[in-house]
Amino acid sequence: MLTSDALQNLRTTLCDERDHLRRQLADLGVGGEGMAFDENFADSGQVAAEKGEHQVLANNLQEALADVDRALQKLDDGAYGRCEHCGVEIGEARLEAMPATRYCIDCATRR
Repeated sequence: MLTSDALQNLRTTLCDERDHLRRQLADLGVGGEGMAFDENFADSGQVAAEKGEHQVLANNLQEALADVDRALQKLDDGAYGRCEHCGVEIGEARLEAMPATRYCIDCATRR
């Protein structure tokens, strides 16, 4: 079982990660006007590729942010640190390495 100090350290790590992800999304222009792409650029294939890469990166960051928000909610609810698949307690070392993880190592390797 995680100590209150360990839980507080994990909460701090998750809050820092949430802030970092939000900054990255803002830098990409997600939620605002978005990145400017020169539609008149001669190589429209390059513009399309850049837009696609931008969208993939933004989606990955949004998924990571959702995982962090979910972990913070679980901390508030007292459900943090339990595998969402099998219900066993997730090891402290795994939580320290991946504080927003949803699964124990066994279930994560089977997915």
